[in-house]
Amino acid sequence: MIDALTLAVAVTALALAAWCGFAAFRDQPTKDWHFIGMALVSVLGLVQLVVAGVQLAGGATPDKGTALFVSYLLGAAACVPATGFMSLSERTRWGSATVAAGAVVLAVLEVRLFDIWGGGSA
Repeated sequence: MIDALTLAVAVTALALAAWCGFAAFRDQPTKDWHFIGMALVSVLGLVQLVVAGVQLAGGATPDKGTALFVSYLLGAAACVPATGFMSLSERTRWGSATVAAGAVVLAVLEVRLFDIWGGGSA
């Protein structure tokens, strides 16, 4: 895994969470600009999925198991798009809150991916 890419996904996800959380605080639904932010975070997640897939195909193995790593990787790639679609059906402040929660979950998944890959070992 590329540590800088993992960090970039986590930081952009937290920025999206703060932005959508602020919108929810102001009683606003997700707007077009929020969806552009979701697209950016989703693209970074897909890039991470491809990079990790290439590394796995090249023979690299996560320290704590390939199946567990791939499960978390797929969840991370689907997290923000899923909450983005859910926010379309809830056009109130709770749509923004849903995206904020999904982005926080993505940041936590990134930390877990880093740990599963072996980045947390000394």
